[in-house]
Amino acid sequence: MKKPLSLLLLFFAFTTFIRSQNTGYGSIPFRPPSVPLITHDPYFSVWSPSDRLTDMETVHWTGAKNPLHCMIKVDGKTFRVMGSNPSYIEPMKQLSLRVLPTTTIYEFGGGGIKLSMIFTSPLLVKDIDVLSRPVTYITWKASAADNKTHDIQLYFDCGSELAVNKTEQLITWDQPSIKGLKTAKIGTQEQKYLNKSGDNVRIDWGYVYLSVPETENPSFSVAPRNSLTAGFIKTGSLPETVIFTEPRKVNDGSVSMASSWDLGKIGTSAVSVWAMVAYDDIYSIRYFESDLRAWWRHNGMSFDDLLITASSDYDRLMKACNSFDTELMRDLNTAGGEKYALMCALVYRQCIAAHKLVADNNGNPLFFPKENFSNGCIATVDVIYPFSPFVLLFSPVLTKAMLRPVLDYASSTRWKFPFAPHDLGQYPYATGQVYGGGEKDETDQMPVEETGNMLIMLAALAKVEGNADFAKQYWPVIVKWAGYLISKGFDPENQLCTDDFAGHLAHNVNLSAKAIIAIKSYSMLCEMNGYKDKAAMAGEKAKTMAKEWVNLATEGNHTLLAYDQKGTWSQKYNLVWDKLLDFNLFPKEVFRNEINFYKTVMAPYGLPLDNRERYSKNDWITWTATLADNLKDFRAIFDPVFKYADKTPNRVPLSDWYITDNAQMVGFQARSVVGGFYIKMLDYKDLWKKWSGNK
Repeated sequence: MKKPLSLLLLFFAFTTFIRSQNTGYGSIPFRPPSVPLITHDPYFSVWSPSDRLTDMETVHWTGAKNPLHCMIKVDGKTFRVMGSNPSYIEPMKQLSLRVLPTTTIYEFGGGGIKLSMIFTSPLLVKDIDVLSRPVTYITWKASAADNKTHDIQLYFDCGSELAVNKTEQLITWDQPSIKGLKTAKIGTQEQKYLNKSGDNVRIDWGYVYLSVPETENPSFSVAPRNSLTAGFIKTGSLPETVIFTEPRKVNDGSVSMASSWDLGKIGTSAVSVWAMVAYDDIYSIRYFESDLRAWWRHNGMSFDDLLITASSDYDRLMKACNSFDTELMRDLNTAGGEKYALMCALVYRQCIAAHKLVADNNGNPLFFPKENFSNGCIATVDVIYPFSPFVLLFSPVLTKAMLRPVLDYASSTRWKFPFAPHDLGQYPYATGQVYGGGEKDETDQMPVEETGNMLIMLAALAKVEGNADFAKQYWPVIVKWAGYLISKGFDPENQLCTDDFAGHLAHNVNLSAKAIIAIKSYSMLCEMNGYKDKAAMAGEKAKTMAKEWVNLATEGNHTLLAYDQKGTWSQKYNLVWDKLLDFNLFPKEVFRNEINFYKTVMAPYGLPLDNRERYSKNDWITWTATLADNLKDFRAIFDPVFKYADKTPNRVPLSDWYITDNAQMVGFQARSVVGGFYIKMLDYKDLWKKWSGNK
């Protein structure tokens, strides 16, 4: 079954790109702790937690099994390509693995053939209609490796586990008629959408789909997984679909959707087929009194229409993803070096998949993060803040979509405090703050933290757009926040900051730096909106505070953890915005001294967060490294983050919180905060301007 010339040229481009990675920034071996395969939102997110795709079953980011399987029959002999089952089938040798921003590429060899298996989630940040589509493409390309001809059959299945929270839940299945596609879907019997909130939970409403173009001539079936695999192993084809008579528990037979292809006689010319794995969640987010749908539905598109559109877009999106990945990897390498580029590629899909993009009742996009494996909060401001360099680099549209819910909530009568909220609820319910004292009192709030975060991000957005129009829509609350920081920010009371796992801390020097920069951010917003007097007043206040900060915080060759704690130190990652926003409040000597000091207290896997513990957070390490005024010093601070990811024994989507002495994860995984790695790109004004503009 030969593909059109355009498609073969596309695969040639993929192959060329893979090979190009053996030199230059791709010359460094890298073992991701977990490999992104299907990555769209906190519910539809499937990973491989092993070195080889055949070593273990694939899992949801929480660790629950979300099994996908692939086998290939070569001249009558069956090889396992994906999944650890059936365990009695010999795995085909995995030759290589490359994780690129939108694409994961596995290469296999055995039986005289070579096989590529390519997972593409087209999370193209300039096209939010495409980014919002919950569709991942899986492409296979097979060819002879020994100049002989081989008879090839291919098998793939997708388990019903993807549609349930727990495997004792009852599921139903169907094969809907969709023009041009062979399709199956599986979902729970109850279909109670938005029925629960929480952290370590999975979706149990909506439907998971497997869909293959009819032009691929696939065999298609829905049946217990054992009968599907046994049928293919024995005959190279699939048993008939089990007729639905009554709901079945997932753990009672593991009903799966499967497709197989008879590729026929294959020589050295590549033959390819592809499939789509997709998820229709029907409703995505409860936003106060409204249940919102995914953004891709905002023009009334049905899921059938989505699959048809996604199918027709296959060639275009494969080319677009290849071009995007190539260009971005080149620029990442320029900005931070090979290890930096590899880390940013690893986290690209992870940080987007920790969000859900929906349409509000006015047709605006809203971009909600989930605080994965922390407390499950939604729209957490101190999660948005470390992630923000990602959207500030790529998309003012997504930046505003992320900030708007917080600003609307803070402007409402429900939020009665003079500082910014911490969150909007627990995912998928954005119905009011749940952290600390919630809407009731100031217990365990993060007043300076969250208020400073919001003002800094609004200033950075204004810098990207060249105007402060978005901030002006919320001017009363912004003025209130600035007043709070002028009053309370320089010498913070005993309160939490984003690193709340470290507990309360009074006189926090890093938090004080954030407040000072946030006040200058307010001055910038005032200036851009024509409030000259207020701009001058706030700017002078920030300048005076910065001078006093240097005097009180400096001890010898570095700065303190807290104003009143001599002999201490901490990462001053918040200072990076003084550099990136060209505020120049703090002397460059402060940055140089900090970087030089940090190099003396480094651990094998990174810079500890401060002198109190041996743990750190790799997002903050990257921000701190960006204080460096040269690439050599940046890499000295950042490169141990790569070493951590390569060596950690915790095979989960990258954790941001770990022990710097032994690479052991402390907590958190699959979080969006690692989008903060992209902050180094903002340090290059031409790259920031290029990627944030309309291309």
